[in-house]
Amino acid sequence: MRNKLIAAFACTTALVSTGAATAADLGARYTKAPAYAEPLFNWTGFYVGGHIGGAWTNEQFINNGNSGGFGDLSPGEGFRQRNSGIMGGAQIGYNWQANNYVFGMEGTISGLNNKGSFTNTVFGAGDDVFSWRANVLATVVGRAGFAVQNNLFYIKGGYAGVNNRLSVSDTVGTAGSGGQTHWANGWTVGAGWEYGVTRNWIVGLEYNYAAFGSQTYQLGGTTTNYTFDAKPRDIQWAVVRASYKFDAPTIARY
Repeated sequence: MRNKLIAAFACTTALVSTGAATAADLGARYTKAPAYAEPLFNWTGFYVGGHIGGAWTNEQFINNGNSGGFGDLSPGEGFRQRNSGIMGGAQIGYNWQANNYVFGMEGTISGLNNKGSFTNTVFGAGDDVFSWRANVLATVVGRAGFAVQNNLFYIKGGYAGVNNRLSVSDTVGTAGSGGQTHWANGWTVGAGWEYGVTRNWIVGLEYNYAAFGSQTYQLGGTTTNYTFDAKPRDIQWAVVRASYKFDAPTIARY
């Protein structure tokens, strides 16, 4: 009887050992699958869209002294005037994404209605009416940003140009009046935020600042030409944007 018990105990021990070895072997053979990660929003690709908002222009013009006094301004004298208006236009660009970093190029063209006029009263009641307007703004910039899933925070900088007109009218006397339009070149910087609503549609907010160089404006009078150095000293604008991004390969992270 004792021999039978010993034999049964040995058999049970062998079975337990075999089961433990099998479990250990299974643990070594099968590992837990990695957790699935949602694909990153893919910012790579071409996009086109539109924007609308407000712009502020600080206009400056100075009698450069080449033709004497005009508009009741002596050589070296001038004015600045600030005004605002609505603006809107279109953008086109391309983004490259490397992990969370996004780089791109973008061009914009915008129409704006920033303008102003006033009567110079420096020498009396005032008989000289100045007016100016900035009505077309274009930029070509580089962009660099950091993406957090569907959010992109970016800065931008590059070229800016604006169509600017200056005119003056001497309403009393024979000095005459005249005006001229120039394309002024300058630079711009800005910053913004964009959000991928879907894989193709993007909305965002943006603020920009631009400064421009002076141009010489020939304001033809009745008896002679009068010259002013004028420029939009700066233009600032804030807009809301919407863009359609064309599909690019999906970026996945594990």
